[in-house]
Amino acid sequence: MTEGNFVDYVKIYVSSGKGGKGSTHLHREKFIEKGGPDGGDGGRGGHVYLVGNKGLWTLFHLKFARHIKAGHGGDGGGDRSTGADGDDKIIEVPLGTVVKDKETGETLFEITEHGEKQILARGGKGGLGNWHFRSSTNQTPRYSQPGLLGVEMDIILELKVLADVGLVGFPNAGKSTLLSVLTSAKPKIADYPFTTLKPNLGIVAYRDFQSFVIADIPGIIEGAAEGKGLGHYFLRHIERNSTLLFLVPVDTPDIRAEYDILVNELTKYNPEMLDKERLLVISKCDMLDDELKEELKAELDVTFKDVPYMFISSVAQQGLTDLKDKLWKMLNE
Repeated sequence: MTEGNFVDYVKIYVSSGKGGKGSTHLHREKFIEKGGPDGGDGGRGGHVYLVGNKGLWTLFHLKFARHIKAGHGGDGGGDRSTGADGDDKIIEVPLGTVVKDKETGETLFEITEHGEKQILARGGKGGLGNWHFRSSTNQTPRYSQPGLLGVEMDIILELKVLADVGLVGFPNAGKSTLLSVLTSAKPKIADYPFTTLKPNLGIVAYRDFQSFVIADIPGIIEGAAEGKGLGHYFLRHIERNSTLLFLVPVDTPDIRAEYDILVNELTKYNPEMLDKERLLVISKCDMLDDELKEELKAELDVTFKDVPYMFISSVAQQGLTDLKDKLWKMLNE
């Protein structure tokens, strides 16, 4: 999937159909002089539904769908015939889509399961025909109800990626490289910061045909929660990850300080991030010999008593099997 095709935020105007009007028909038949009222009801307006589809990964298919309108209900007819219901509109969205009212900013609902169906805009009710208004004192009512109007609203669809593991790290920490060796994803990789401009997803194949999903989140910098860099825009994608993998290069001057900055930015954005499982992965360890690795391990054992950590090298393919085993264990505990 190219960066231009990853769309996680769209604004759409939706309107449900208006109900059909009831009929004021009076029964006419040979040899029956006063058949009385027999006007049917109007049909209801079409609803607008949102349905979860696990086969979709982005909102790209809605990028240019600025207006979505359901059909209007048909008018009632004679002989108590009910008008046809308006055509419903079904909008398929990827799992993890949050629906918000653009005017108020209120979150209406979320789609998190495949096949989950929610009414976004309910169609107007059809009007009653004059058949319903007959009485002993008004035997030939010549009036009926108009149909009710549909609902019009501007909504925001916001995708929060549903991945099992989220890769968190500074720009150029090696997140895209790790994703490319663990999965079949082909993210953009280069030697400059902010190479990744959109979240990338990949499926990690595990033993016995099992798998889990990992997401590469664009680089977070200090101040991301206040809107600096790209982090603020993409921090929401980390909210749905059950496990956070903090990636810190081994050549970082202070590994603990960099880790603390990352945790602090996530906490400022959403304090619930602290409740997630965490794993610290020290990348680019092919630069270390065994002696230097032992010295660093002794230092990290003191500094990181609260967080498990591992050494890997994506380029040299070192420690990747152990990493997958660790992640699988954390996800299934």
